[in-house]
Amino acid sequence: MAFTMTVAELIDADTSGLLAKHATWERVSLEAVAGILNGAPFDSTLFSTTEGMPLVRIRDVTTGQTNTHYTGPYEDLYLVNQGDLLVGMDGDFNTGLWGSEAALLNQRVCKLSPNEKHYDKRLLAFALPGYLAAINANTPSVTVKHLSSKTIGEIGLPLPPRAEQTRIIEKLEELLSDLDAGVAELKAAWKKLAQYRQSLLKAAVDGALTAEWRQQHPPAETGAQLLQRILTERRARWEAKQLAKFQEQGKTPPKDWQKKYPEPVQPDTSDLPELPEGWVWASVDALIDDGPQNGLYLPASLYGKGIPILRIDDYQIGWHRSRSALNLVDADEKTAEMYALNLRDLVINRVNSMTHLGKSLCTGEAMAGVLFESNMMRLRLSEHVAADYVTFYLGSDLGRERLTSDAKWAVNQASINQQDVKKTPVPFPSQVEQQRITELLSIQHEAMEQQLTAIGIALKQSTAQRQNILRAAFTGQLVPQDPADEPASVLLERIRAEQAARETPRKARGRPVKEAA
Repeated sequence: MAFTMTVAELIDADTSGLLAKHATWERVSLEAVAGILNGAPFDSTLFSTTEGMPLVRIRDVTTGQTNTHYTGPYEDLYLVNQGDLLVGMDGDFNTGLWGSEAALLNQRVCKLSPNEKHYDKRLLAFALPGYLAAINANTPSVTVKHLSSKTIGEIGLPLPPRAEQTRIIEKLEELLSDLDAGVAELKAAWKKLAQYRQSLLKAAVDGALTAEWRQQHPPAETGAQLLQRILTERRARWEAKQLAKFQEQGKTPPKDWQKKYPEPVQPDTSDLPELPEGWVWASVDALIDDGPQNGLYLPASLYGKGIPILRIDDYQIGWHRSRSALNLVDADEKTAEMYALNLRDLVINRVNSMTHLGKSLCTGEAMAGVLFESNMMRLRLSEHVAADYVTFYLGSDLGRERLTSDAKWAVNQASINQQDVKKTPVPFPSQVEQQRITELLSIQHEAMEQQLTAIGIALKQSTAQRQNILRAAFTGQLVPQDPADEPASVLLERIRAEQAARETPRKARGRPVKEAA
């Protein structure tokens, strides 16, 4: 949906200080100091990843680079060059300076070209995010939020004297360069921890992590033997249930009734790597006693009170919200019993963007009794399987790649079904080695979580510090005012005069009137 307030109302209601201005400054509409160009609706059938002209799409505004190319004809009007100021007009209304080679401006992205005699492009780049964030926060949405170029043009920018603009920019760049360098280091540390986590998980599930331990602790039962025991017990339980049903119905078991046993799905091991001695490839289906079962769907009107329910936004790999932070849903007793999570249940996200599809969570005590939503599925693992080990594996890059290898696409979402999950191959060691791997990973993950928490706090502090610096800049406190500067009021008059001159309609051209003879 679109923005429904006026920008002036938004500025009056602002409490952040990011939309403020010094008392000696003026305000000027963005359209008065900058050209606004909307992108063109380039034909998506002519998009390419390797050939043609680079194309700027909404997702590229913040990164400053693109992987999309356009192979058709285009007008030079829609060219974007390095350093151009862009705005994404759907979603989060992001803005950024284009940082790559010349590219084309796609629809729902606009380019701002300020007249730098009147307004410094760098000042506009610093000021704009605060206004766009405020517009975004006050734009109602059912699906995707939309920003119009009309709204962008109506933004009332703070207008300091032109010389003061330069002083503000110089001071901002001085202060923010050190801050940005520190943020870059924090993000690099975060990325390294994420990479280390994946390398650790890889070593765990290919046997390298416990290679030395395995030599010193030969198992009494190998992974292959454990799998066979699980399957034997599983079949015995099925046969016992079937015989009990025949007895209840007063029937004699028919000939070959045991042949109706649903054998677990076998994993395709043709392209899988060789495992350490004593390990075996097992399908997820072979390791579960019950499931998969898709989650609960209830209308929005039933949310707000009742029983806690787990939704896809409530967990990531290795993390979940506290029980008290979950949404509540009004479910009857029978429904609650059917969809309540038990200790050691494995929950897998079955519908999401490809980035998050297949994320998994092992239910601990804090989540016991919580319900789970329809875009997830639940599996109940055999008591002989270390649930945390399987969860760690499915959370690794290797595990998620295998889990989502046959994902189906629909619009902007991907999905996996129960059969995809059941056939997913799992490297399966002995039970004692599963437990050892889980112990080692848990220790390492706890240490990494502490480091990630510290980095997260530092990033939040950096964000707050950046906001304080920008707030000081836009309230005129960052640099002193100079009485010798041309007043902002004079600058505004000149801007308005030039704008009026541009908007003066040209006299209509027609055929010259022939004078009478």
